[in-house]
Amino acid sequence: MTRSSEPQLAAPGASLPFPELFIARRLFALKCWRGDRESFVARFQEESVKIRDLIDSLPESQRGEQVLIKRLRGMEDSSRNWSVWMTLDHLRITNTAFAHFISTLNKGKTPKIIADTAAVKPDPGVTVEIEEEFQKSCDAFLDTVENAADLKTGFRHNHPWFGPLDAFHWLALASMHMGIHREQVAVIISALPQ
Repeated sequence: MTRSSEPQLAAPGASLPFPELFIARRLFALKCWRGDRESFVARFQEESVKIRDLIDSLPESQRGEQVLIKRLRGMEDSSRNWSVWMTLDHLRITNTAFAHFISTLNKGKTPKIIADTAAVKPDPGVTVEIEEEFQKSCDAFLDTVENAADLKTGFRHNHPWFGPLDAFHWLALASMHMGIHREQVAVIISALPQ
């Protein structure tokens, strides 16, 4: 891991290397088959608490510092040069989108917003306000799931890596997604000067 301001990274939305994507699709299907609403909600909550604890362990002065890290499994190359705050901004964007998808599917409709990994990249200039916005997005996501009568919806919405997903699968994805980026926050923090 090295610190850099302008590394050469793949373009946003380039996806994962094919062998990794192939395996990720099968692992995702297995986790969805074995998991349930309660376990995915619990994981989402646990990951958000772990992220908050990691942030609290870092001085505020370092939370906005971008760090180039190795690419983690499940993460696009274009996401390797983020700060902790940028990671929170990405999670705020995706949590909000996932909540919208679940809510819309639960109403028997198909969301009009296209799920696009290139469209959910963070703002490099994000500031401390993102910490509260991230928490609000987590709370709103959980409220949406709690208020959804049935997550096994007849309607589906396409994810660029995993194909058409019902509301249950979007919940599963959200919980796993939080775990990937919790790991990213931990790696960013470990790469910052002590």
